[in-house]
Amino acid sequence: MFRVTIRGAFEELGEDDREALRGTVGSFQVGFTEAGTFTCDQSLSAFTFRCEVPAEPDDGEWEATERAIAALTAHGYPHRILRIGVTDMRNIKIRRKGKRG
Repeated sequence: MFRVTIRGAFEELGEDDREALRGTVGSFQVGFTEAGTFTCDQSLSAFTFRCEVPAEPDDGEWEATERAIAALTAHGYPHRILRIGVTDMRNIKIRRKGKRG
């Protein structure tokens, strides 16, 4: 599993798009989902898009990035990408609380 964060800017949003996005302004819904989650500033100019991408055994950051961009594009909002961050969750180690000896 990969978690991809895309920071970007909206370009030439129509009124229907603006209305749909206004519900995300100030939203605390910042989780990662396969469809992707938007958070936006009040001016609806900048956004953060968080997407969870399933990983095949041979997948790397490039494949995860391509799938996350496809999920972002599927939302249909005109945009430009400023930055992309990818975390491979297969490499995350979880420390368990335990007794210290």
